[in-house]
Amino acid sequence: MKVHFIGIGGIGLSALARFLNFDGHEISGSDMKSSLITKALEDEGIKVSCPQSASNINDDFDLVIYSAAVTDENPELIEARLKQIRTLSRKEALPIILGDKKNYCVAGAHGKSTTTAILASILESSALIGAISKDFGSNFRYVNKLIAFEADESDASFLLSNPYCAIVTNAEPEHMEYYHYDYDKFYGAYERFISLAKKRVVNGEDKDIAKLKIEDATYLYPSKDIKNLCYTLKDNQPCTRFDLKDLGTFEVWGFGFHMATNASLAILAALNELDVETIRKNILNYKGIKKRFDIVQSNEKLVVIDDYAHHPTEIEATMKSVELYDNLTNLNKRIVLWQPHKYSRTSDNLEGFKKCFRRCDELIILPLWTIPGEKKIDIDFQKEFASYNPIFADKILTTNGKIELIKDGNIIKTYEEGIFLGVGAGDITYQLRF
Repeated sequence: MKVHFIGIGGIGLSALARFLNFDGHEISGSDMKSSLITKALEDEGIKVSCPQSASNINDDFDLVIYSAAVTDENPELIEARLKQIRTLSRKEALPIILGDKKNYCVAGAHGKSTTTAILASILESSALIGAISKDFGSNFRYVNKLIAFEADESDASFLLSNPYCAIVTNAEPEHMEYYHYDYDKFYGAYERFISLAKKRVVNGEDKDIAKLKIEDATYLYPSKDIKNLCYTLKDNQPCTRFDLKDLGTFEVWGFGFHMATNASLAILAALNELDVETIRKNILNYKGIKKRFDIVQSNEKLVVIDDYAHHPTEIEATMKSVELYDNLTNLNKRIVLWQPHKYSRTSDNLEGFKKCFRRCDELIILPLWTIPGEKKIDIDFQKEFASYNPIFADKILTTNGKIELIKDGNIIKTYEEGIFLGVGAGDITYQLRF
């Protein structure tokens, strides 16, 4: 089958394209501009066209799959429909990709990328993740028809993921604009997702999961089931050791109780496939994922960490990890660079954002990163975050051992010491690298 992907440079769509490519299909794609992902796809033999154009749509395409960011005005989507080529959104295409597979599907507002990546490392299975696993250096791996899949609740696409096992880390309301702020509809989607699976593993202490009607599931009660936590540094990398139920001791890359919780959910799910000793050995293959407590620069004076956290709950967890890291390294200064992500998310969670940075010594706020077509909401960051006395910058310039804040084209401050944490889901990840 000849399949063309519109928006192939996205982290989610690129994984699907890679999977179908390895599944024997002829794949092409396009994006608005070239990126590290599109270049990697080309290296893997996938033809990628940048920018997008109607001329990229060939008459012999069997299927065109497009990302959620693609609108009806997209020239390639218009051309495909004019040529009466079958067109499907990413969400609609999932049954084609996952329909005949044994899928371990991980959902939740927070922790699903990490839990999916840990599970993929444990199972040594195929994987489709919304992040880059450092274990295999990609958001995708093709091994067999056993798949660790990151299931997305943001557009209810997890309902089309054909789960054999549903793993839910938490069910905190997020992306409520999709659900029209209807909480019954939101929680109902989670209930349907869980009910589709033969096996179910959920966080029994999550207050939102507690609101769901769930039958016959394996429950993790983190405060009771996880014991003897120990945090260490191995080759300057964070490591969490813990005991789980009566299964013995496990070790996982990363810092924090949330890491032990994510790992425990993955372990309990993997018991459907593997014995506990194999799980204990395989989990050591997990080396973290890019943009999740991702140490991108480190020396004796300065450590730079990139984290995708863009919701108060996620930032709070990451700040706790920074505190643990600080206690073990004695760098003694915590600087946070925050790039707010989307007007709707920032406005909906403003009170949470105002509290989640309390463990930092300095807060720097970048301009809000929005998406095309999003309605602007006026937010007075100077007033709302006055208690932090924040620094406002346009961007940062990162070099080896140094980060400079830029405002109106001028360097307003330089950092060469401390733990420098960047959080956000926009282009901050590129600004933190050199």
